[in-house]
Amino acid sequence: MKIFTSHFWYNKSQRNGIFLLGLIIIVLQVLIFMDVFSSDEKIATENPEILAFQNQIDSLKAVEIESRKPKIFPFNPNYITDFKGEQLGMSLEEIDRLVTFRKTGKFVNSRKEFQNVTKISDSLLAKIAPFFKFPDWVEKQHQYQKENSISDKFTYQNYKKTAKNDVSTNDLNKATSADLQYISGIGEKTAERIIQYRSKLQGFTLNEQLYEVWGLQKEIADKTLETFTVKQKPIIKTVNINSLSFKELLRIPYMNYTLCKKIFDYKDEVAEIQKISELKNIEDFPLDIYNRLVLYLHAE
Repeated sequence: MKIFTSHFWYNKSQRNGIFLLGLIIIVLQVLIFMDVFSSDEKIATENPEILAFQNQIDSLKAVEIESRKPKIFPFNPNYITDFKGEQLGMSLEEIDRLVTFRKTGKFVNSRKEFQNVTKISDSLLAKIAPFFKFPDWVEKQHQYQKENSISDKFTYQNYKKTAKNDVSTNDLNKATSADLQYISGIGEKTAERIIQYRSKLQGFTLNEQLYEVWGLQKEIADKTLETFTVKQKPIIKTVNINSLSFKELLRIPYMNYTLCKKIFDYKDEVAEIQKISELKNIEDFPLDIYNRLVLYLHAE
């Protein structure tokens, strides 16, 4: 008992001190409970300056969120890789369908063809199709078809007008304007465009080049090739790509400014192109026109 007694024995001054400490603690608890120490001054959240500051913060947050989103730049859908397709939201099955189709040597040249091949949903097509970038000649053909609907001008009966025995030649490279106009749907201006494009190419080497003529609809080109085909290929003298200036290379058929710049950038890296097939090593090189370009270029 003496052990416990020693711990609980206090003199008068100690008891007064303990009592005063307890009293202070109780008073402080009461004051805290009554919110005495809280400030009566509250922030005015409707203050115009505060609202403007908050709007600025929200704007900066929105910009930051937007900057973190992956950017989509115009691209040729024929060359979608597995990684690119996944970024666009395509499934592996949809990407594989495109890869299988491309292995046949064919290309998709419209949004509709892309959807038919890949079987992607309408919602995904609407999301990514605005970024599709097809070759210039394809875009021009699409634009012409929009402006001149075939249903307004041509019918299947028009095509029956073609008379193979009334043309002077069946060689697409020798056909005159008058010969071409025997094809229903080809007028004087269209025939002249075909001849002008043929001259630009130094002659048609492939029947498929006829589809590249601006304003010539596919249905009419199909009918034209039933009468006219490439019988005698032109003799085209190729030029050394290493000896051409930027302007000279830009004048080569199928060449455009962007591709020309890429080729010259590549030449700066390797000093000289040893084989013309090296063009395929250039990043984003349009492989669909490679066989066309090598008709005019060689490397030495």
